[in-house]
Amino acid sequence: MPLSDDEQRILHEIEKEFYDSDPEFAREVGETTLYKHALRNIKWAVILGFLGLVGVVAALQVHFGLAFVAFLAIFGCAVVIERNLRKMGKAGFQKVTGQVRSGQMRANMGGFSERMRNRLRRDDL
Repeated sequence: MPLSDDEQRILHEIEKEFYDSDPEFAREVGETTLYKHALRNIKWAVILGFLGLVGVVAALQVHFGLAFVAFLAIFGCAVVIERNLRKMGKAGFQKVTGQVRSGQMRANMGGFSERMRNRLRRDDL
């Protein structure tokens, strides 16, 4: 059911007030998509999963129980990755892989490597 003229006017007023009251937050909300959010979650799950794998190898030398806890962390990361891939769907996955092929992935990853390079440059001075 389409919105009436009054409802559309009220919606535009609310939107205008939102952009006027906090333009930085409005910009951030406008730029963040489900794909970026899911990709960010996947990125952190992969990093934590890798650390969990290192933890399994290290913990096997100490105690089997610790290795099992690290394995559970890896399993949790795999579940997070699977859930976020489902959220993205086929269209989102194709969009991300297209960005990887075109070299736009750095912009989507939040510039982490660039921030680290800048931080290391500042520390060397």
